[in-house]
Amino acid sequence: MREVLPLDKLDEGEKGKVVDIVGGKGFRMRLVQLGIIPGVEVKIAKSAVLGCPLMVEVNNARIALGRGVASRIWVEKIE
Repeated sequence: MREVLPLDKLDEGEKGKVVDIVGGKGFRMRLVQLGIIPGVEVKIAKSAVLGCPLMVEVNNARIALGRGVASRIWVEKIE
């Protein structure tokens, strides 16, 4: 069964495939510039305590995302 959840709900080391980005055109375009688009695989490289940014691996690069941003990126969890 397919499990779809916000990116910030994945644990450190877990992977997901981006299925949706919730936000306006400017928000979505900013994520496109970072390489975060529907269909791309992302991995939580580092997940610190609540309130701290997530370190996400996408396209062989590491990107820090605030939890508010990550909560608007919906992913299908990859086992």
